[in-house]
Amino acid sequence: MADTKDTSHIQNETDDVIAIDEEVTERSLLRKLDARLLPGVGILYLLSFLDRSNVGNARIEGMVNDLHMTGNQYLTGLTIYFIGYVLFEVPCNIILKKTSPRLWLPTLTIAWGVVATLLGVVQNLPGFLVARFFLGVTESGLFPGVVFYLSMWYKRKERQYRISLFFSAASLAGAFGGILAFGIAKMRGIVWSNGWRWIFILEGIATVIIATSAYWFIENYPDTAKFLTKSERELIKTRLAADCDAMIKEDFNWAAVREAVSDPSCWLYSLGFHTMSLPLYTLSLFLPTIISNLGYTAAKAQLLTIPPYALAFVTTVGVAIASERLGKRAIFIAGSSITAAIGYIMLLANTDPVSRPGLSYAGTFFAAAGIYPATALVLSWPAINVSGQTKRAIANAMQISIGNLGAVMGTQLYRSNDGPRFVVGHSVALAYLCANVLVVSYTGWRLKAQNTARANISPEIENVGDASDWEGDKDPRWRFSY
Repeated sequence: MADTKDTSHIQNETDDVIAIDEEVTERSLLRKLDARLLPGVGILYLLSFLDRSNVGNARIEGMVNDLHMTGNQYLTGLTIYFIGYVLFEVPCNIILKKTSPRLWLPTLTIAWGVVATLLGVVQNLPGFLVARFFLGVTESGLFPGVVFYLSMWYKRKERQYRISLFFSAASLAGAFGGILAFGIAKMRGIVWSNGWRWIFILEGIATVIIATSAYWFIENYPDTAKFLTKSERELIKTRLAADCDAMIKEDFNWAAVREAVSDPSCWLYSLGFHTMSLPLYTLSLFLPTIISNLGYTAAKAQLLTIPPYALAFVTTVGVAIASERLGKRAIFIAGSSITAAIGYIMLLANTDPVSRPGLSYAGTFFAAAGIYPATALVLSWPAINVSGQTKRAIANAMQISIGNLGAVMGTQLYRSNDGPRFVVGHSVALAYLCANVLVVSYTGWRLKAQNTARANISPEIENVGDASDWEGDKDPRWRFSY
């Protein structure tokens, strides 16, 4: 009788080798996607945040006096920006869905670059208000558009980290804005007596030039990307088909719009950002003013804005990594909001900030270190949890639109005669951060409860792309990230 050898261990070793090869291949693909996609959209968002927030740098360089505005009229200009932003958020994402990222995103960037440049030549209050309104209109489509765009390239569990990296460009914009404003302001006396006009003009021209090149470095979607090989396209298709709806062909439809508007979760995601947008934009727009009111010169205040933003960049990336590895969202958002709240408590506790500027300045570090990572994570929730391409595009736009209503209110809080303590502005920002802790905690609990209820009905789906009867995130086989 012939000997029979057990070859099962050979088969197991072969399977292990195949699994390792596939993991290495996916890891290589992700590195390639990150290197090709994230720098491009990150640069555009850096320009966007720079062009919307450099008005704070221009303010302390003499803009208000040169345009014969009162402090409250200046605040109205900040408010007007967000009105245009909110009104055109959803329409811009509808246009993105009907066109393509390579056409739409650079075109938007060129448009706001032109408007940003024109801000440097306005001569009076009406010109300032009109320019700020159209800056909001033209910038409104970038962030929700890019969030939707990234959802068409990455698996659900991979999106949060990429969105956070993309959003971290906002903190970099704050740091660069301080450096650039410090240098450009030295052009005072060239054509104009003050250097604030050159801040708008030079940064706006740079935006137009970079955006023009974006037609060549912004990609569309995986099925048409020329930097990918055929096998890499197939791997992306396989990965996304198994994980989400990105490979399902879906035309724009109004039923999905109605579904997004009627979904309580979409409103909770929006409220989560609403409670972050007020602290986010009051800090980014008024940080130069807050610091200059501590007794520093305009030039020194510009430079002192850099360290808090640098710390914000580090915490945004670090918290995103920790959140992704542990697979938790709500607890990290709430924790970051609490960190920012400590900063505002420090700002409010300092009853004599001019004599003791150190405590207030330290408070800005805590505020920035908490606000930026919390905002990045809360903005990633719809991209992870909403299934249905049109519904997700609308949910992203809803979140930014409703969220930025908080920014609209925030622009009226830091009035000139409230300095140097700015009790009203700091108090409302603190209240909003506390509200954010409650909102995201409830949202996380609700999503976890929905997962538990669905687990009793149906097992989690393994391959969305193979489901001919897929109903989006209302399907009981779908599981939410909380």
